[in-house]
Amino acid sequence: MNFIKEINRRRTFGIISHPDAGKTTLTEKLLLFGGAIQEAGAVKSNKIKKGATSDFMEIERQRGISVATSVLAFEYNGIKINILDTPGHKDFAEDTFRTLTAVDSVIVVIDVAKGVEEQTEKLVEVCRMRNIPMIVFINKMDREGKDAFDLLDEIEQKLGLRVVPLSFPIGMGYDFKGIYNIWEKNLDLFSGDSRKDIEETIEINDLTSPELDKLIGEKAAQTLRDEIELVDGIYPQFNKEEYLNGELQPVFFGSALNNFGVRELLDCFVEIAPKPRPKNSEQRLVRPDEDKFTGFVFKIHANMDPNHRNRLAFIKVVSGEFKRNTQYLHVRHNKKLKFSSPNAFFAEKKEIVDISYPGDIVGLQDTGNFKIGDTLTEGEILNYKGVPSFSPEHFRYINNADPLKSKQLNKGIDQLMDEGVAQLFTLELNGRKVIGTVGALQYEVIQYRLEHEYGAKCIYENLNVYKASWIETDDKKSEEYNEFLRVKQRFLAKDKRGQLVFLADSPFSLQMTQQKYKNIKFHSTSEFD
Repeated sequence: MNFIKEINRRRTFGIISHPDAGKTTLTEKLLLFGGAIQEAGAVKSNKIKKGATSDFMEIERQRGISVATSVLAFEYNGIKINILDTPGHKDFAEDTFRTLTAVDSVIVVIDVAKGVEEQTEKLVEVCRMRNIPMIVFINKMDREGKDAFDLLDEIEQKLGLRVVPLSFPIGMGYDFKGIYNIWEKNLDLFSGDSRKDIEETIEINDLTSPELDKLIGEKAAQTLRDEIELVDGIYPQFNKEEYLNGELQPVFFGSALNNFGVRELLDCFVEIAPKPRPKNSEQRLVRPDEDKFTGFVFKIHANMDPNHRNRLAFIKVVSGEFKRNTQYLHVRHNKKLKFSSPNAFFAEKKEIVDISYPGDIVGLQDTGNFKIGDTLTEGEILNYKGVPSFSPEHFRYINNADPLKSKQLNKGIDQLMDEGVAQLFTLELNGRKVIGTVGALQYEVIQYRLEHEYGAKCIYENLNVYKASWIETDDKKSEEYNEFLRVKQRFLAKDKRGQLVFLADSPFSLQMTQQKYKNIKFHSTSEFD
């Protein structure tokens, strides 16, 4: 019974948004309410070199942006919460897409002034494809921004969501007086003092009460009554079943920087968010309450501690119990592995855990055994689906800038590519290495990390490639396939897994090649059925 109880008290979710919507600040404040940290790092102020708790890589502290997904765990009201804080910047989107395979629900952060932005649209689309339950948090209410109803309309239209406000703002910016919590039927008054951990909360079941006029003034009180009446008339009633099926999205308003509206979000989240969910493998659907352990690698991080050249593989536990010092089958290698020091996370702080349950994220020391997407089981041959590589948008040759450090460079490239930072293609014609990324900023990150973590220097050279297409054929001996290999030799490369890739230099070239070689399939991702 204890096992089922442990599963039921787990909540694993990701926080996604466009850059600068306040995602990392919200993560910090959730930790603050969970008692996991005593003081939030000043994310906005570079003068204070404390930095945000979840941004632990040196380059993140310098840039003030998140470039890697970090994992944070804490307890709140008897519930074990695992947060995956993802990069918002579009150049690191692939890390975020992969992280979404490991979460059971998502909180989407939206800036009140900017509304729905492009990156948010892409990420929400991935969540909708997978029917992941979403809660929307509209942030920065203490600043001037868009009208609440306009924002709700924008979310419905641009993101294709069906929203239901569970809290509503009283004013905005300079006139921001607080929030009426529809979910708990109470009023949170805003003092504007960010040093206060929790603002004043007053229970108010009846909005017609004269008490409301005294608290926020007659004009604001009347506006709130009208708006709540409108909310009741326009939006559906909250239905937990519809939320869990990804068909209805609750919306909260607040200001993460001022600790405002965060507790309401957390209290509601703990009550309604899904427990660990079943996951599809290529063989069958795996349920969390099964006796036998299964899990998959969704992220690899090299050098979490720069003093020790260590790699950590992040495993999401899908079913059963993961126990320390127990042998598990690495399905791709078909070999048994034992882990003496599995880690639970709190940003870069780690502690060894003896037992982990479905929904938990475990860090395993890795000497190069793991790749993203690998499955661990107690013996069953299972392969979890849905951790593909997408065609990059930028391509450059990578060259060694220090001939004495070629060994370090090769090791660094190898490990960073296993992490999924970018993709490596080796040209068939001359063996030159090409790095493909989703965004140009990734090249800086790779250069920085190669130098600071591996002592290797690299320079880049531009390469005109429009798209990478993974090649599939039913008959490798056919005349057509061999002609394709001969004619297109200059444009062919192998990816890290040894799959053949066609690097097309223009949309026209790709289209003509597809028309000419009709029996060859050209895929835009590395995973195809």
